Amino acid sequence: MKRKEFKETLFEALNNVVDGMSYDDKMILVHNLLVDYEKDNEEKRDTSNKGSKWTDEELKIILSDAPTKENCVKYARLFKRGYGSIEQIYRWSVTTTKEMTDERKRDSFILQVKRIAKELGIRG
Repeated sequence: MKRKEFKETLFEALNNVVDGMSYDDKMILVHNLLVDYEKDNEEKRDTSNKGSKWTDEELKIILSDAPTKENCVKYARLFKRGYGSIEQIYRWSVTTTKEMTDERKRDSFILQVKRIAKELGIRG
């Protein structure tokens, strides 16, 4: 299918009425569905940095933004990582030490995330 055909087909689908939703509600739905689609099809994009060490700067960028599905997808794409790793960064940043196992308390990645979160004033 050519780009023009794809665009026309997509726009035709977007013009359908969805359970009496307003245009604004439908656009929110479409946006959320696109985020879900990208999350669910992670294997189709470049994740060449999956498993690589994180830099402090990368963690600062991620933790300076809200922990939403949209941002997890955005940063996974930007840093060529998996969605789950971004989600995990947000989780570790706010997990209290009391909630962690002894093994997790000594994990270098978690310690790095906690240090950056503390620098940014995130409580956890």
